[in-house]
Amino acid sequence: MRRYLFPAILGIVGCAILIWLGLWQLDRMAWKHGMLDDIRQGIQDDPVPLPDQIDPSMKYLPVTVTGTTTGQEIDVLSQMRDQGAGYQVVSRFVTDDGRAILLDRGFIPQEARHLDRKPTRLRVTGNLHWPADVSSSTPAPNLDENIWFSRNVDAMAKHLDTLPVLVVASYVQGDAQGVMPMPVTVEGIPDNHLSYAIQWFMIAATWAVMTLALIWRIRQRSY
Repeated sequence: MRRYLFPAILGIVGCAILIWLGLWQLDRMAWKHGMLDDIRQGIQDDPVPLPDQIDPSMKYLPVTVTGTTTGQEIDVLSQMRDQGAGYQVVSRFVTDDGRAILLDRGFIPQEARHLDRKPTRLRVTGNLHWPADVSSSTPAPNLDENIWFSRNVDAMAKHLDTLPVLVVASYVQGDAQGVMPMPVTVEGIPDNHLSYAIQWFMIAATWAVMTLALIWRIRQRSY
């Protein structure tokens, strides 16, 4: 029996760790679903006027802003379901109380990119947002062509001389100039915990089978 002890202990401990990791991922999944429900609720709450003091802790806060675009914009490479590739228009927007902010007005197809979008007065309902679009592989913006590959609030605010505040439009009153709102959703937030849990459980099952196979081989050699 002594020859079976070490592989048995190794198998039991390994399976226990792998199963624990799977259960931990299930706990993380429950936490993530609760967080997503809170975000959805926050997105759908009644909008409020743009606060005087704004910081990233207010992410997803529904707001209503009234003001005028200045004609200055950033075109962010994007795509929209049923529309294909195009751009998200991020405009410099001056509110009625004199604050210059970033307004993500929504999507335009490629052929509409060079249309002249002159200053226009808008009343916008949307959400404050600090998107996590930038990664280590994101190219730097092509400033000569005014094509950006991600929404970086600080960099866009510096480029358009605004406060580092981005409102993503969900509903626009006024001349939208052909720009289709792309409201904030939770679709882009990763939720892979179930697949991770399944992977850990499958590894645990494989570990158990390999342990039994090892014990069986030791047993065969003993005859």
